[in-house]
Amino acid sequence: MSLLIKHGTVVNPAKGQHEIADVLVENGKIAAIGKDLSKEGAQVYDATGLIVAPGLIDIHTHLREPGQEAKEDFHSGTQAAAAGGFTRVATMANTKPVVDNAALVRGLQKQAELTGVVKVEFMGAVSKNLEGKELAELGDMAEAGVVGFSDDGHYVESAAFMRRALEYSQMFNRMVIDHAEETTLTKHGHMHEGFVSYELGVAGRPAVAEDMAVARDIMLADMTGGHIHIAHVSSKNTVDLVREAKAKGIQVTCEVTSQHLSLTDEYLREYNPAFKMAPPIRSEDHRQALLEGLKDGTIDCIITDHAPHAYEDKDHEFYCAPNGFSGLETSLAAVITNAYGPDKLSIDEVVYHMSTRPAELLHLDAGVLEVGKDADITVFSTEETWVVDRNQFYTKGKMSPFDGMTLTGRAKLTVVNGEVVMKEGEVLR
Repeated sequence: MSLLIKHGTVVNPAKGQHEIADVLVENGKIAAIGKDLSKEGAQVYDATGLIVAPGLIDIHTHLREPGQEAKEDFHSGTQAAAAGGFTRVATMANTKPVVDNAALVRGLQKQAELTGVVKVEFMGAVSKNLEGKELAELGDMAEAGVVGFSDDGHYVESAAFMRRALEYSQMFNRMVIDHAEETTLTKHGHMHEGFVSYELGVAGRPAVAEDMAVARDIMLADMTGGHIHIAHVSSKNTVDLVREAKAKGIQVTCEVTSQHLSLTDEYLREYNPAFKMAPPIRSEDHRQALLEGLKDGTIDCIITDHAPHAYEDKDHEFYCAPNGFSGLETSLAAVITNAYGPDKLSIDEVVYHMSTRPAELLHLDAGVLEVGKDADITVFSTEETWVVDRNQFYTKGKMSPFDGMTLTGRAKLTVVNGEVVMKEGEVLR
């Protein structure tokens, strides 16, 4: 079946394209991009007033399968991705069992193909069982198709071990994703350490804990020539460190979550566990530095860090609640609401950071609208407003700091390999 997306504003950063045009899809591929296209018998979608972009890609999610399916599984997680406009996600290795060997990778790839609504990539663990003692099967997992290595959720405390990981990973042209928090400074903290935490009497997680970890691993990347990628940057000093390292030619990249671009620690005054995450949302000066880092290219991409929990697990008093929440269905809207507009990001920059650059980081043949490429397409509005209702989420994790907020911007059509998997908010698979 053919699909013809008409009259949308095609935003295609990899080609420097920003114009009103049509996109024709045939047999799962992009067949044509141009003016006044027609195709007899094609399904037509009128994208007037909407953005037509290469499919959004989230390189940092937690789909929880295997072992934690009560929180999420490949089907529910990829339904949430489709609802949020994502055509591809990468899922982290901190599952039960940990994804630290090639046999498990291959089995999970097959399961994701059978039950997933969008494309799923896999991160392999850096260390066996995330213990930071013995390297996981990096080479075998790379051959099996993992797109990177990470002990996300755990800081690799041994500098010697991280050195070895960077040395080995570069043999396979994969980056090591670093959950950078010096745990001796954060293990008893529940929120950003600053004025609000002092006022509330809540033990904090200081930004310097992130800065110290990032500084160490930048130096190790410089020493080894390996590619270090800093996960979910939250500190203004980290942005400066990465900026300086890039200027020196060190192989360092980084990401920021839509929630760290949108929220500050002021939201924690009601002790709502929905706002509890690691690293924590910080003060306004940090949020502004993150936005500046995106604008000048220091920060490479925007991610969700989608981390669903069963509602009964998250719905505890603040001190006892786990970190993280479900972010795939609100991320695009949060970015458009809080990081897009005059003196912020242009729509071309939004698409670049949420599609084109993520594809480059993972070495994927994606992130571009081009004839002959897979028809992975996201159509979205930058003007539609809506009230977030967690009870309408497709994810199993019905907890969100954005619940009840009015956001601007929404995915309208998600196309994967030429198949419409979400239309007007309804996931079709």
